[in-house]
Amino acid sequence: MLAARHDLDVFFYMPLFETLPDTTFLIVALVAVVLTGISKSGLGGGLGQLSVPVMALFISPVAAAAIMLPILCTIDLFNIWGYRRDWVRANVFVMVPGAIIGIGIGALTFRHIDENAVRVLLGVISVIFALTYFVKHAPVQADTKKGKIVGSICGTLAGFTSFVAHAGGGPVKIFLLPQRLSARAFVGTSVYFFFIVNQIKIWPYFWLGQFSTENLNTSILLLPAVPLGVWIGWKLVDIIDVELFYKVCYALLMVAGIRLIYVGLS
Repeated sequence: MLAARHDLDVFFYMPLFETLPDTTFLIVALVAVVLTGISKSGLGGGLGQLSVPVMALFISPVAAAAIMLPILCTIDLFNIWGYRRDWVRANVFVMVPGAIIGIGIGALTFRHIDENAVRVLLGVISVIFALTYFVKHAPVQADTKKGKIVGSICGTLAGFTSFVAHAGGGPVKIFLLPQRLSARAFVGTSVYFFFIVNQIKIWPYFWLGQFSTENLNTSILLLPAVPLGVWIGWKLVDIIDVELFYKVCYALLMVAGIRLIYVGLS
């Protein structure tokens, strides 16, 4: 509790911008934020998984995750308004309890987690699932017994991997993509799920001391890129063909999975 209180004091009384990030990192990070906004607002979050690995080329993955969380929460605030009529409540309600468990596991084991092992595991799962695009099978609905089990498992995996590296999109897609929702319903359901997840993650991040002055200052510098990414994402989801949308989502999941495996192994 003392550590958490200290972090809150740092947050409210920190001096802004004592030091500025490296220019190259800042440019790359701004591009990553725009792509994350586009992805989470219009393409189901596939490219969003690349933000932490890309930033981790310059800084530690732990710092990258801490910098991205306030940005993700800001993107969520735009999107819960933009998709307020376009989300499937049953899917969200099935996944959230599992996500809370996954976040709890991530918080309690955070100091002992091999982040690269998590990346490789998540990457393998994502690639395998992306390949199922070529296999026709019946979707699992949230209101069935099987759907509740699958949704809970996917929610737990999403909560854990989201806590560790903001890479929870793969497990959510595993549950949602086979349902063949409309593009807006698919994105909106993901938006509301991750809005809840990210709000819950804030408190363990404080507890673990993730929000340093430097990390929060960097988040503030990157925030102006959020509206641009969200706006482009909103435009894309309204003009893209549904079949093309799903092809893009599966392709992005494949790319993200391969990238996670590569980063994890290297």
